[in-house]
Amino acid sequence: MPNDSVARFLAALAPEDRETVVARPGEEQERLAAAWERELEGDDELDVLDEVSPPAAEAEAARRVLRQESDRPV
Repeated sequence: MPNDSVARFLAALAPEDRETVVARPGEEQERLAAAWERELEGDDELDVLDEVSPPAAEAEAARRVLRQESDRPV
């Protein structure tokens, strides 16, 4: 069963991205969720967006984490 952070991260993802992340091992999902939490906490632009629309800020942070993940060397 995913922890609360993973569940929130998955909910913030677009459906097609959610399917991709759900197919990954639990440890990988937790790592991505932790990166998502750091992105939400550390970006001032997201703080402003969060004041206007918390779901939009969470979705933007999720997109950024997946974009960073795809840019990582294998």
